[in-house]
Amino acid sequence: MVFVCFCACVQKYYGSRLESSGDLQTSAASCSLHCCPVPRSVTDALSLVHPEVTKRFFGCGLPFPAKLDGCRVLDLGSGSGRDCFAFSKLVGPKGHVTGIDMTEELGYMENLGEAGIQSDSMDVVLSNCVICLCPDKRTVLQQAYNMLKEGGEMYFSDMYASKVVPDHMKQDTVLWGEGMGGSLFWQDLISLAHSVGFSTPHLVSASRIAVHNSELKAKAGDISYASGTYRLFKLPKRPVMSEATVTYKGTLADFPDQLDFDSSHCFKKDVAVEVSGEMAEIIRSSRFFSDFKIQMLDKPDSSSESPPQYCRLSPFLLADKLGSSVKKCSKTSK
Repeated sequence: MVFVCFCACVQKYYGSRLESSGDLQTSAASCSLHCCPVPRSVTDALSLVHPEVTKRFFGCGLPFPAKLDGCRVLDLGSGSGRDCFAFSKLVGPKGHVTGIDMTEELGYMENLGEAGIQSDSMDVVLSNCVICLCPDKRTVLQQAYNMLKEGGEMYFSDMYASKVVPDHMKQDTVLWGEGMGGSLFWQDLISLAHSVGFSTPHLVSASRIAVHNSELKAKAGDISYASGTYRLFKLPKRPVMSEATVTYKGTLADFPDQLDFDSSHCFKKDVAVEVSGEMAEIIRSSRFFSDFKIQMLDKPDSSSESPPQYCRLSPFLLADKLGSSVKKCSKTSK
């Protein structure tokens, strides 16, 4: 496992102003932990991390995708290293984990090449509530895309806003440090992902975020926040995709009976499911290929959607559907 470091005002905010996640002015660091069952392998890996490392964890989710054994993993914004240490257990002796965090000396996530990361070298890129702290989100996504192998995945949690955050909020140091000033309007993630070459995002889990500080709440006005975990895939550049019937074999140790791929795709063992051309391509080109039987159908992909039809990707709607309200997530709830 390798750590490479790198930023400036963000490093100062998290390095000197915050002693632990309890010092944050929102419930971001505790929100997504309650939304869905955590596999035993993940809880076991996290239990091995030293309490002092966990104390300085500032993430907003639990970005631990299935089937990491033997993978080359890049963790963007690794912070205290909590997730990296857990990933190193999950990838096993044949895998490799590189963690990159923000320091002034070594540059930014907008240029991973300067940190020694090779293009087309990673199976999975992971991130936990750090893209909201980066001013150039498109470039960060583009860099992640470039570092992934064909069929690779970016699996990440982040904070999202219910509408576009105005510029004056982005200039506020505390709002930015809390992730509120730099949160992306959730619908903009879809166009950003497509613009750099990724597949349509797949929403995995979500929680509403509570803002505890009354001053920050007033500054946010009618903007609300949610944490969301999405997965994006680097698909082969093939001109035609057709729909398919896929059947999960039940071969993943943590998921012998059912694999919840995201909030819209639940695959039960030995049950055939018809999926879109893009979803079929994701399974066929990714590390999950051997875990499915795939039968291509003789009809073209009909899954092209216009932006209004992307409501299934809203972290706010999913959070409300799951019942992951702020009362369950907030540090201040009794």
